[in-house]
Amino acid sequence: MFKDINIHDVAREARVSASTVSNVLNGRLDRMRPETSERVLRAIEQLGYTTNQLARQFRTGRVLTIGLIVPSVANPFWGYVARSVEEAASAQGYQVLLCNAERDPNCERRYAETLLASGVRGVIFGSSPLSFDHLAALAQRGLQILAFDRRIQHADEVVVDSVGIDNVLGAKLATTHLIGLGHRRIGLLSGPIRTVSRQDRLKGYQKALQEADIEIDQQLIWEGKPISGFGDAESAELGRLGAHELLSLPNRPTALFAINDMYALGAYAGAQELGFRIPEDLSIVGFDDLSPFAAIATPPLTTVRQPIQQMMRIAVEYLIGRLEKTRSSPPEQLIAAPELIVRKSTQKV
Repeated sequence: MFKDINIHDVAREARVSASTVSNVLNGRLDRMRPETSERVLRAIEQLGYTTNQLARQFRTGRVLTIGLIVPSVANPFWGYVARSVEEAASAQGYQVLLCNAERDPNCERRYAETLLASGVRGVIFGSSPLSFDHLAALAQRGLQILAFDRRIQHADEVVVDSVGIDNVLGAKLATTHLIGLGHRRIGLLSGPIRTVSRQDRLKGYQKALQEADIEIDQQLIWEGKPISGFGDAESAELGRLGAHELLSLPNRPTALFAINDMYALGAYAGAQELGFRIPEDLSIVGFDDLSPFAAIATPPLTTVRQPIQQMMRIAVEYLIGRLEKTRSSPPEQLIAAPELIVRKSTQKV
């Protein structure tokens, strides 16, 4: 007859306390010696111990899971975001369910409905939509919504908190850097500018040009016209196509500011296919400081860094605080400061 293995059996096998086993199971390893956690993990494996999370949920009435809905992890930026959310959630004993919704409101709503029906009461949204109206009914049913990469808007009655970067300032830093190198014809590479974050980056680009008395040329603003969606999964290819179009203009740009690093790296390919050297013939700046791609590109990419790990840790803390009712303040907005990282993809005209 097989014996049901419990947490105390694991503790005896590993020669630790039951609370230590619980800490390992919930990812709380920061104050634990590596050899201790390894001993617990070996005992778990040898005994074939598994936690019965469903029973735990029935007993406590809590589902220790949060949702994360992003555009697409086909863009490595969102994979990095997902990993950072998982690390932060695990440290607090929570799991994460990841959904790729391609910024489609109907798809986002269906995912959110499924999560809520499964007992998940808090979700981080990364799509930066112009409106969260499509989720209003779910918010009324108790879904806690935290917006990432998006300022809180006046009509955002469904958003509990917001965490993101100062996108206006970040784009302004990138464009001002290029202006300081003597560039006057600066192109903007972007997917469709129908999100709050992209609109803010456009504002930052335009603001930098205006402050330098450089006329804004709409021909130099490329919005991913070949696609009907938002282009998150196709960012690199769109960057390549956009570079082709902008560099084929009679009065071509001498520099490009890309809406994110994947667009920038795609622009590398497009420019090189046309025979342009970077940075000798064309300077390029990205946005995100996507690790490790930005640093190991040839040449290494000048870009605007987002402190993703820190932002996602705060986002998870905010959301779990709402779920566990340790935070009851009005909606809060954390806007992190961007940092320009100058590498080798830009130089003076």
